[in-house]
Amino acid sequence: MPQSDSARPDSSPSGSSPSGSSPSGSPSSGAELRRTLGVGDAVVIGLGSMIGAGIFAALGPAARAAGSGLFLGLGVAAVVAYCNAASSARLAARFPASGGTYVYGRERLGAFWGYLAGWSFVVGKTSSCAAMALTVGTYVWPGQAHAVAVGAVVALTAVNYGGVQKSAWLTRAIVAVVLAVLASVVVGCLTSGAADAGRLDVGVSGGVGGVLQAAGLLFFAFAGYARIATLGEEVRDPARTIPRAIPLALGIALVVYAAVAVAVVSVLGPGGLGQATAPLTDAVRAAGAPALVPVVRVGAAVAALGSLLALILGVSRTTLAMARDRHLPSGLAAVHPRFQVPHRAELAVGAVVAVLAATVDVRGAIGFSSFGVLAYYAIANASAWTLSSAVVSRVVPALGLVGCVTLAFALPWVSVVVGVGVLGLGAVAYGVRRRLVPR
Repeated sequence: MPQSDSARPDSSPSGSSPSGSSPSGSPSSGAELRRTLGVGDAVVIGLGSMIGAGIFAALGPAARAAGSGLFLGLGVAAVVAYCNAASSARLAARFPASGGTYVYGRERLGAFWGYLAGWSFVVGKTSSCAAMALTVGTYVWPGQAHAVAVGAVVALTAVNYGGVQKSAWLTRAIVAVVLAVLASVVVGCLTSGAADAGRLDVGVSGGVGGVLQAAGLLFFAFAGYARIATLGEEVRDPARTIPRAIPLALGIALVVYAAVAVAVVSVLGPGGLGQATAPLTDAVRAAGAPALVPVVRVGAAVAALGSLLALILGVSRTTLAMARDRHLPSGLAAVHPRFQVPHRAELAVGAVVAVLAATVDVRGAIGFSSFGVLAYYAIANASAWTLSSAVVSRVVPALGLVGCVTLAFALPWVSVVVGVGVLGLGAVAYGVRRRLVPR
């Protein structure tokens, strides 16, 4: 049963796990990861996850769904993302352990809900990792996309293996490059003669359903701020750092997304954007700046690398947390004595992603990932609801929970069906494990 704030001790100032070495799955002192990330590092990792390849591709499908309601969809996605961010920040400050919503759901709602969140995250994001790796390969060397994808996975897994601080340094460089490329797109479009403010009229030409579907598609691009919470065990003073870093990263990403959307729509219009296969390259070409096309391509490849780096980080930490509870092989819970990272989980995730990237083109088969992300945050909001019985404290998680469920079922029906199927498969696996390994 969920417990109120008074029934659970707050996390200690040092950020130790609230459960100590209890059977609930919290790490013992000898298995904890090293706390090295400050506010700046956490913000950068969040930005590296959010300002990834999604901004180079998500605007087109969103415009097809919503038409002139694209900006309303962006606003709805931002509101839901803010609610999720606020709930995640409160929970991460209370439970500063690796695993994110897997840990929060387990501690506040029960083992099954935590498991379901972890299942949807690990399965969906592992496919996303492979898709992102193939995106890198397609931009860098289309004729050898699979080989480049595998090389990218191996290289980034090696970076993560060397310690989370090295990952933060690389992410900082990637974010700087991507922001510079996006800034060039915004300036190139808005200062061109092709820009027309009349194309920015806000409406609902796609209907309410189209706006909600666009919001669901755009929400997926916002979802990277969860990486900050997932890395909670590696953040210094998490009770202060995480609640600061998550809204900062989300706010910066929203400003960037809005600026890029305004610039691209002012040149292409909602209709042209909806038909674009490569929205940003089409926009700079239409703006009379063809020299920016290769710059945008490089930016997209670098952004995909940043997303892949952050995804591998997040999946490996959730794998670590689930292995601690033996939902996954317990050997994956090992922490490297020198680098203080979940090295076996990182190697296992890297190996699976490399095999997928080498053998299967999963870019068109991960529609359920958006559904899984929204299910993941629905559980986060439900967990945050239990933190306090005060009505005011429950408004944000309630709004976030309703928003997640609404956007999840507003996605294209194929994504909904596959997403429900993946969650159902996870529930069956949980039930079988409970029968075979009774506690």
